[in-house]
Amino acid sequence: MDNLRRLLPSAGNLIVFEAAGRQLSFTRAARELGMTQAAVSYAIRSLENQLGTALFHRIHRAVTLTEAGRRFHSDVTLGLSHIRKSAEEIRGHGRANTVTLAASTAFASLWMLPRLHRLRDELPDIDLRIQTADRDLDIRNENIELGVRGGRPEDWPDYDSALVADEIIEAVASAAYLEKHGTPETVSELAQHKLIHLEEPFRSACDWQQWFKSAGVDAGKAHRGLSINDYVLVIQAVMEGQGVALSWQHLTGRLLASGLLRKVTSHRLETGAAFYVIWPKGRMLSTQTKLVLNWLTKQGRAVSG
Repeated sequence: MDNLRRLLPSAGNLIVFEAAGRQLSFTRAARELGMTQAAVSYAIRSLENQLGTALFHRIHRAVTLTEAGRRFHSDVTLGLSHIRKSAEEIRGHGRANTVTLAASTAFASLWMLPRLHRLRDELPDIDLRIQTADRDLDIRNENIELGVRGGRPEDWPDYDSALVADEIIEAVASAAYLEKHGTPETVSELAQHKLIHLEEPFRSACDWQQWFKSAGVDAGKAHRGLSINDYVLVIQAVMEGQGVALSWQHLTGRLLASGLLRKVTSHRLETGAAFYVIWPKGRMLSTQTKLVLNWLTKQGRAVSG
């Protein structure tokens, strides 16, 4: 046990590492944990010294996980998740009226959060717990009731699924950007605009080349513009007038309706895939879980209708 104690990093450093690896930012991790950026940097450096290897590539104002860092982060995330769940159950937080929904940060931020007041009004006795991660969580092994995934039902043969929204992708920009740079008259002309690219690190996502190809346009010389690995930040950059981005209709419909975003062309790509709520086959869903499942699909139908 003494050898194990010397080998294992401190729990505090592991928590800091998990946040920094998930955020890919020491500054955002510090903000999340209520620490200074210097304290986060010190904790990561201490962890690297103890393990004898670099966990992050440090670039100017940015960090990325090394290969060793990615492997270690995956294990640390899973381990801390199990510890947290066990602690919550012991402390009585895993109450019968709590339902956990695993989703991407984009879905949680752009689809769920604007609708949470409706959930509270319609299901006031249910406590919803939203769990986000860069990659899709193993909801069966982590005992999560529901998850949101993009794709097709055959992609998850061990899960049942219910439709939330079809995958429809358009190009959007802010009014300020279009006033400054003009609205492209054709999809071909759009290729010369400042494009914001989503570099999705773990999940498969349509990119600009695929979108242009679906419109019959060869965009080999499309403007590279800005690349971001977080879709919420992509949309934030669009609203700040930094360029044009691809818009997943179910996520950005509210922003389009409010005028914060505007469609740039009439072309839209319907991929044939969709976004579903999924749950393990054979699992008996609690009454509360069924209510949340039905609420999610009803919200999806209300938008598509």
